[in-house]
Amino acid sequence: MSSRNNRQVIIMKIKCQLRVLFAEEKQKNPEFRQGDFANSIGISKAALSALVNEKSLPSLEVAHKIARELNKIIEEIWIFEDY
Repeated sequence: MSSRNNRQVIIMKIKCQLRVLFAEEKQKNPEFRQGDFANSIGISKAALSALVNEKSLPSLEVAHKIARELNKIIEEIWIFEDY
């Protein structure tokens, strides 16, 4: 039996908390706009929307910029769950 057959495949689901975090930010600051946030980190509004709606995952660089701008760590925004 080869070692290749002994490997387990672990599938992880990544849950994005941006929608929740942005709602909280909007409550604290009614002037908060996702488009302005996207501009502040150097991505398009469409790219941010895809992240918020869990249609795509960010690059490490973008994830870091988002986390820094929200004063969070990456693991507070994207949560890995067993699938």
